[in-house]
Amino acid sequence: MKPKVTFYTRRDCGLCEEAKRVVESVRRQSDFELEEIDIDGDPELSALYGWEVPVIAINGRKAFKYRVEPRELRRKLEARW
Repeated sequence: MKPKVTFYTRRDCGLCEEAKRVVESVRRQSDFELEEIDIDGDPELSALYGWEVPVIAINGRKAFKYRVEPRELRRKLEARW
């Protein structure tokens, strides 16, 4: 079963754009499902994450916030983190 990466983001977020580039780059080398969620469309998520975006969860578990390190993302994906 492929790992599922959930990418919590919002509009006009420079760190989100940077993190998305990293996630997409890793995705070219690793097989995983990717779901992107704009927290501004969900009041509950907006209250939960606020300005802490981007947040990356792997299989429902929070793995990163703000910045994503490609090597660490690959490691966590391989470990089924």
